[in-house]
Amino acid sequence: MKKEGFSTAKRSFKSDEWNADLVIIGGGIAGTCCAITAARQGLQVVLVQDRPVLGGNGSSEIRLWILGATSHMGNNNRWSREGGVMDEILLENLYRNPEGNPLILDTILLEMVSKESNIRLLLNTVMHDMEKNAPDKIERVTAFCSQNATQYLLRAPLFVDASGDGALAFLAGAAFRMGAEAAEEFDEAFAPDHNYGELLGHSLYFYSKDTGKPVRFVPPAYANRDLSRLPRFKSFNLREQGCRLWWVEYGGRKDTIHDSESIKWELWRVIYGIWDYLKNSGKFPETATHTLEWVGTIPGKRESRRFEGDFMLSQKDLVHQKEFDDAVSFGGWALDLHPADGVYGDQPGCTQWHTKGVYQIPYRIMYSKNIKNLFLAGRIVSSSHVAFGSTRVMATCGHNAQAVAMAAYLCRENGLLPADLLESRYMKQLQNRLIRWGQYIPGLALADETDLTQKATITTSSTYSLIGLPMDGPWKSLEFSMAQLLPLQEGEVPRIRFKILASEATRLQVTLMRSKRKGNFTPELILAETEFNLTLGEQYISVDFQYNIEISEYYFVAFSANEKVQVKASETRLTGVLTVFQKFNKSVATSSRQEPPPSIGMEAFDFWLPERRPAGHNLGFELDRPLSIFKDTYLVNGIFRPTYQSNAWTADQNDDEPTIELKWDKIQLINEIKLFFDTDYDHALESTLMGHPESVIPFCVRKFSIFDGNGKLLTEVQENYQSSFTLKLDQPLKTNSLKFILEHPSATTPAALFGILCY
Repeated sequence: MKKEGFSTAKRSFKSDEWNADLVIIGGGIAGTCCAITAARQGLQVVLVQDRPVLGGNGSSEIRLWILGATSHMGNNNRWSREGGVMDEILLENLYRNPEGNPLILDTILLEMVSKESNIRLLLNTVMHDMEKNAPDKIERVTAFCSQNATQYLLRAPLFVDASGDGALAFLAGAAFRMGAEAAEEFDEAFAPDHNYGELLGHSLYFYSKDTGKPVRFVPPAYANRDLSRLPRFKSFNLREQGCRLWWVEYGGRKDTIHDSESIKWELWRVIYGIWDYLKNSGKFPETATHTLEWVGTIPGKRESRRFEGDFMLSQKDLVHQKEFDDAVSFGGWALDLHPADGVYGDQPGCTQWHTKGVYQIPYRIMYSKNIKNLFLAGRIVSSSHVAFGSTRVMATCGHNAQAVAMAAYLCRENGLLPADLLESRYMKQLQNRLIRWGQYIPGLALADETDLTQKATITTSSTYSLIGLPMDGPWKSLEFSMAQLLPLQEGEVPRIRFKILASEATRLQVTLMRSKRKGNFTPELILAETEFNLTLGEQYISVDFQYNIEISEYYFVAFSANEKVQVKASETRLTGVLTVFQKFNKSVATSSRQEPPPSIGMEAFDFWLPERRPAGHNLGFELDRPLSIFKDTYLVNGIFRPTYQSNAWTADQNDDEPTIELKWDKIQLINEIKLFFDTDYDHALESTLMGHPESVIPFCVRKFSIFDGNGKLLTEVQENYQSSFTLKLDQPLKTNSLKFILEHPSATTPAALFGILCY
């Protein structure tokens, strides 16, 4: 028993004082990726999260799906899913949770953080104060946990603000912005005017459930029962499943920080008004047995403060795909602005304009230009309002935050501050270390002299030579133009034979195209064309463009739309080989061609999109000579996904035991081995609600073994589903060779590997 008498003095809460290498404020996707990455590099991390779960807008409290450059596979950014820990989270979620249950994602994030012994996680803990030891340097932060009535004093040489509103950066006095810049400041033609509004609002989601019996709904008194004020009320339907009503948005005319509670109340009024309309208007009899299963209690916040770094990313940097010496990440979501009036306005719920490809993100936007030891992560990074419309999405924020974590490691290792890493030798170390750990930086390849694989002789049991793909799949209608993407190399384009089915005599046009910018997948240049007179029924055509390729790159062999024609597809799936269609995804576009007004500084182009599995077949075809698009040298080129070439070694499908062997001319001392697999970086792994038809990407090698030079088994993996695998040896291995034996993922998908690293 504890008994304490009256005290005339004020009591104090229990207080704990912790020292760390890195204190991270905010446990959304950015803070979580940052903490895991930093901890794996050996930093002692404190992660402070003011909510009971991790994930922020992606958590079960808000339930927004995680997305980034893949943009629902609705743009021309091929193989653009984010790498590193961000990718690991999405693939783990796919494996455990293909149905998209947000509660399962909560458990995955909590498990991943709790497994890292270098992370101290403080849930339900609010950072509310800070102290400096210099005008431009933070010494410690103070946080309070409401659940255990404990105050924490957290000291570190480096801090990360991933809080969403920039709470720490604000208290520290860092320069920030809130609202939209004038078009003149960064020469941004897309900058919104006052009529459109300067801030994106909040959204609140809900779930409904069919109980199988009549359910009454009596709306709360605060429900908005006058939906005539909502111009979009006719769009409400059960097919939206509540959480798809992202455009139930409000608050862009308010202070999205200090008015957040009143914004939430207004969104509650709207949500319960929507449900009242669906249940009680008499216009939706199918809702009679439905009940509300869940309504969000905190809104998903899109925008508030943005803090100034040594550089501010702006519209032209994204549209022109500017290259940066300090590139450490990338983006690719549309420049996506929302009208400030939200659900009460008469404008479309968003205005999305896409770039022709992914864009680099520089390190200089990820730390405060004023506070020397403060990193910026999440949506508060240094960008204009227009550029923020793209960089704000969760997968991009997570990918950026991994760069922040790695930068914090190099700072701690070398006694540096964030801005010091701009020195070329440190920046190269940062970029290399990121790529080594799975980060993708467009235009860069790993150049690591410590990688022993670079000194090895590589032999393989076979290499896939592309002479064609079996014509054993479904027929694909030319309702839309379609194209087979092929990574072609210098020389004459081979003749290609296709199987065609025509419902009547007609003409068919076939075109060879490529992008203007190497590495993009927006076909703008027509290089050659040919036409065929088709007769009724099945027939073969032999396409001979008689064109000599000068630039090794992905090329589009495109069939023009013709509803009278079908093309035979293949059941074979092949790393880095893909079919796309000239159509659009209504989630992120309104037409198969982007046609922006000429005055807003965005570019016009066609969308060429893949189909989602279980569709997504390649076309069947035969070549008059084989293409060497897979090479063992790609295993050591430092690029671990398709770019302008496949970047993969792929085994012949008839190889019963695909094998790679590394040999050195003398004994090597090996501590760590890394492998990089194909998990289809083109597939958008939306984390919640939408669901996926598979729990493991069909290209991924599931089973493999690693042996040393004496034939000793070092490891055998049976159930791999991740993009990378790392074998850390308990004792350094002395050997002059390594052997890797892979198993084909399936009878129609040969084994492929992007890279091997040895240290």
